[in-house]
Amino acid sequence: MKNRTINVKGSEVTSATRFGQDYISLTDMLKAKDGDFFISDWLRNRNTVEFLGIRETVYNLDLNYGEFATIKSQLGLGNDSVKKLSAAAGKSNV
Repeated sequence: MKNRTINVKGSEVTSATRFGQDYISLTDMLKAKDGDFFISDWLRNRNTVEFLGIRETVYNLDLNYGEFATIKSQLGLGNDSVKKLSAAAGKSNV
């Protein structure tokens, strides 16, 4: 995957090309608009985390399954599960 950064209305957004398809980072776009709060809030949603878990199971060979299951069970308890989720995903794009 080839990554590059583009400037969109004064904000840096990552763009990548993989297998001839172009992708842009929605995370970068949201950070530019609403900061990190929106992303953290979005990751507190159980449905979002379920989706990311399925995606990571398919695409992330480094996923720590045990830690991910623990984090998923603690969602909504007012803890720092968002940071733990990122750590469990390892080098992925979560």
